[in-house]
Amino acid sequence: MADNVPLRDFDEESDTDSETELLIRREVPTGSGNNNNTDRNGRRKNSTGYSGADFLGNLFGSNSVGSAAGQIRYRNERSRERAKHSNSYNSVSKLAQLTHTSAGVAGVGTTTGASDGGGGGGSGSGGSANDGTGAATSSSGAGDLGNGGTHSTVVDPENGSSTVFYQHNRRKSKSRSLGNVCKLCLCSCWRKWFRPRELRARTVNLGRVNTEKFPPNEIRNQKYNFLTFLPLVLFEQFRFFLNLYFLLMALSQFIPDIRIGYPYTYWGPLGFVLMVTICREAVDDLRRHQRDHEVNSQKYKRLSATNGSGYEMVPSSKLKVGDVIIVEKNERVPADLILLRTSDRSGSVFVRTDQLDGETDWKPRLAVPYTQKLSRDSELHSIDASFYVEKPQNDIHSFIATFCMTDGSEDTGLSVENTLWANTVVAAGTATGIVIYTGCETRSVMNNSQPRSKVGLLDMEINGLTKVLFCAVLGLSLVMMMLKGFSGPWYRYMFRFVLLFSYIIPISLRVNLDMGKAFYSWQMQNDSNIQGTVVRSTTIPEELGRISYVLTDKTGTLTQNEMVFKKIHLGIVSHDADTFHHIGQMIQKLSGNILQQQQQQGNVSSSSSGGESNKPIMFAGNRMRRPEGWREWEAVRALALCHNVTPVSDDEDNRSVSTASTVTGGNNSPTKSVINIEAPGSTDTEHQYQAASPDEIALVKWTEQVGLTLIARDLNSMTLQVKTPSEDNDILLHYQILQLFPFTSESKRMGIIVRESKSGQITFYLKGADVVMSTIVQYNDWLSEESGNMAREGLRTLVVAKKVLTEEQYSDFEMRYNAARLSITDRVAKVAAVTESLEREMELLCLTGVEDRLQENVRPTLELLRNAGVRVWMLTGDKLETACCIAKSSQLIGRNQGLHVLRSVKTRTDAHQELNNFRRKQGHALVISGESLEVCLQFYRPEFLELATASPAVVCCRCSPTQKAQVVALIQKHTGKRTCAVGDGGNDVSMIQQADAGVGIEGREGRQASLAGDFSIPQFSHIAKLLLIHGRRSYKRSAALSQFVIHRGLIITTLQAVFSAVFYLSSVALYQGFLMVGYSTLYTMFPVFSLVLDQDITSETAVTYPELYKDLSKGRSLSYKTFFIWVLISIYQGGVIMYGALILFVDEFIHIVAISFSALIMTELIMVALTVRTWHRLMVLAELFSLALYLISLAVLHEYFDWEFIWSYDFLWKVSLITLVSCLPLYIIKFLRKKCSPPSYLKLS
Repeated sequence: MADNVPLRDFDEESDTDSETELLIRREVPTGSGNNNNTDRNGRRKNSTGYSGADFLGNLFGSNSVGSAAGQIRYRNERSRERAKHSNSYNSVSKLAQLTHTSAGVAGVGTTTGASDGGGGGGSGSGGSANDGTGAATSSSGAGDLGNGGTHSTVVDPENGSSTVFYQHNRRKSKSRSLGNVCKLCLCSCWRKWFRPRELRARTVNLGRVNTEKFPPNEIRNQKYNFLTFLPLVLFEQFRFFLNLYFLLMALSQFIPDIRIGYPYTYWGPLGFVLMVTICREAVDDLRRHQRDHEVNSQKYKRLSATNGSGYEMVPSSKLKVGDVIIVEKNERVPADLILLRTSDRSGSVFVRTDQLDGETDWKPRLAVPYTQKLSRDSELHSIDASFYVEKPQNDIHSFIATFCMTDGSEDTGLSVENTLWANTVVAAGTATGIVIYTGCETRSVMNNSQPRSKVGLLDMEINGLTKVLFCAVLGLSLVMMMLKGFSGPWYRYMFRFVLLFSYIIPISLRVNLDMGKAFYSWQMQNDSNIQGTVVRSTTIPEELGRISYVLTDKTGTLTQNEMVFKKIHLGIVSHDADTFHHIGQMIQKLSGNILQQQQQQGNVSSSSSGGESNKPIMFAGNRMRRPEGWREWEAVRALALCHNVTPVSDDEDNRSVSTASTVTGGNNSPTKSVINIEAPGSTDTEHQYQAASPDEIALVKWTEQVGLTLIARDLNSMTLQVKTPSEDNDILLHYQILQLFPFTSESKRMGIIVRESKSGQITFYLKGADVVMSTIVQYNDWLSEESGNMAREGLRTLVVAKKVLTEEQYSDFEMRYNAARLSITDRVAKVAAVTESLEREMELLCLTGVEDRLQENVRPTLELLRNAGVRVWMLTGDKLETACCIAKSSQLIGRNQGLHVLRSVKTRTDAHQELNNFRRKQGHALVISGESLEVCLQFYRPEFLELATASPAVVCCRCSPTQKAQVVALIQKHTGKRTCAVGDGGNDVSMIQQADAGVGIEGREGRQASLAGDFSIPQFSHIAKLLLIHGRRSYKRSAALSQFVIHRGLIITTLQAVFSAVFYLSSVALYQGFLMVGYSTLYTMFPVFSLVLDQDITSETAVTYPELYKDLSKGRSLSYKTFFIWVLISIYQGGVIMYGALILFVDEFIHIVAISFSALIMTELIMVALTVRTWHRLMVLAELFSLALYLISLAVLHEYFDWEFIWSYDFLWKVSLITLVSCLPLYIIKFLRKKCSPPSYLKLS
């Protein structure tokens, strides 16, 4: 066989080549020193580097290796060298010296596999003969050779290596490789289309084109597209057992042997339900598309190097990574940007982030220093720079990037302070930025969850009951077949019985429930007591009647985002809104002394440099001799100086307002207040205050009201205006800002050092929380008590103090402070230590109280929910102190409940200790931060959830949008209870979509939460009536309606079962054609559906006694107990009607139909009357209308009724007797139960 193998060099090709060889080299250990297969360390290495057979085996499977191997040759590098440097004669002579061996494939495969230790099953090509790491012959290759292939082994005498040639038919290889190529194509297509996009870091070029592709900048909230709409809608419908059962029953009617009645009796109701659902889903998704299109079409300015004007207007959906855009004041940021330039010379701009993280504070953002220095925006295209940014992630509080010039002249590290995240709003001025993330990669979208199709608990319970009823149908059919006997085509009779008894699960159940839900939604939207309510999801109104947990946002939901200055305490006297005008009068009286003091200090300061001369003349000498009004003046001046507020004139701030801007908040923003000031010798000028905290706005606004107005501020100076009795002589006070210590959550205080321009006096002002300021100020006996009193009133308290510094003291401090700021190690701790050296024995000036104004009727609403057994959790992105104040002021925490603040935990030990501390405090509300929540959930999830869900109230602060949704999901999973989420901002969308019932509040911060919610309300107080009244009625009515519809199907199935059993177990329908259709439509539909008008208690009773709501969460209105009670009622009534008709009929079978069907209709009408608790005029009309329709049918339908028998006296008394026997006992039982064991609502009414 070896003689038939043409041997040739490895690179040489034959013109008549009809076969392909797979070359596998096997090394034989030799002592030769020129062994090229050993590395420097003596370790053996593969001659081929990577096993091709291994690669193919992993890619296509072991069975494909042989066919693929026929097309691949491993080239021997040593032989290739010989082919290049020797002539053909030498090659032939060399080959002649080689020893040819050949053997049968099976034998070689076995021997080789055994000798190499690979078991014959591997494809190892690089293992040694003795190392047992692989076989020289693969099993798949042996299989191919067994099909007619050959192999030959060639041993090289120079180095002892052997080469094996495999040969087989190329055609087989081609046919098999075609399948492998198809597999490879399918795999690559699947990975390309369905694999989630890999998030990675990127380089964004400035001044050059970015070639890399990124997601489009589109907002998409649609559930479907054109191709997936119908399949997904039908899947959502038929994944319910009820609808799937109806579909199977309808399809069975196309089989003639098992057809019963007319197909339209099955397809008509099913088609109606599907059409209603498809139309509803189409309308809802079309509205989502229109809302998305509105947002995506919003125009923005994009810098353009080719456009003559310098920029072009483009919709936000057309923005790409690398585009440089301009965002005007009050415009929504369309994508994640790095800030390049601002209209402010300092390179700073304020943004509102309440739609992203729920915080009301304005956030300052800084431009990249290099690009801010450019003279105009158009120069951005002329520089050659790039940004290396981290991969997209959902953390909105951190960011890492680097700004690099291509020539290496400028490298700048960037942080979150240099970014503008999508869905934030530029508060003032103009911002120019470069797009770095778009669409689904933006921080706001990554923090939102996909909308899900919500299914109500009542629907799932009914779905479970239909499964029980289906088992009853099968069981009843099986009993009939056992009595009939399994002879002949028994399976046909079996299926006919299943069809006959299929009315036990009536198709009208879904029709009635869907129509009822639409009616409940209409009632909610037209309730005059909760005007403005919109129901966006008509599938879950019953969920509002079974809520156990309400999770609410704080900002804009419980509060109005408006800070109001309420009280100031000066130690010996307290002022509130009624006495604030006294402070203004005192300042006006002191204005003359202030003016005189300024004039004297202007003359003295030039010649005096001593410390005593730097003191104000008015306050010189003993502290007891200070004039009246000194305390008020010092407190007001401290509040007017110690802040980070900047007044912005309306003309300057609105210079670049775009006509296409979308105003969300406008002048009503909590951190932007408009005031009118009168500067000396000038006309009225409208000013706006901007700051990072709404509390500071309230303080500065109050000082303006009492006569001390902040009229100008920059980085180094501040100007105050003192109002005098003579409006033409208002006094201006100029101060130089020496140092500014901003507020942090760790320090809980902020300070400022200022120098008065004329007197040169240096003063250090400090304000902060009472817990930290109590150890800083001088001893006093009133601060702790008064701060406690204000906190109990729900006010945010701030303690204000001051300290006068000499020039020497400040110079020493400045030197130490600058040295600490330059420190490389422990810089933060050293700076804090230097600052704290000043914070000793400071003079206490005042204690202030600011109220975050609550929404209307928030307190009574929360009290109603608490009395109704609903636990309220507040999830907010705001600070812990703010959250605690609102929890107290809104009375989220009851009067008799304590408040336990879980301190910040970082480790498992800390979490264990804090949870044990909280476990000892029974009945306390819990306050926890987002970071601590993560740690507790990581190590002690079951224990924490057990404690938290048992707590009367929980406050989670510093929560990200993703954390809010996680908290909702954890409550649902741990307790199994129904949750309701309430929010007003874009950061609440994930929470709203995760909850069983999502309620969005349409406020001034936008409509994003309102559009994402299942229900939309204008204010939080409407949630009480939505739950206690409409939720209760929806659940009670749907429960009664569904059970009555099931009863209607059960009773007619009982009639059919008795009829079949009596008449020789025949699978013949008792009522034919129109009677079956009319029974569930014309004759009983209107009275049964009128149950949606029923109510057990009035609206006033539901609100007055919220405790009645507690029973609803137990689900007693629709349970297996009530279900089986209705089953027994149906069996009793069905048996009475059928046996009564059989006993009382005399002549013909048609009389049985007339008597039983008439008694059935009358029984159903009477049962509706017995079920009704509060009559409505439409109920009475529905009963009379249905009765009239049936009487007309008796006279018209001669095919089903004997006219002469109908008009006889026998028909009347027989029907009356059967109806009386079927209904009278039930009425007696209901009467006795109401008297002996009345429900709770009857006791109240």
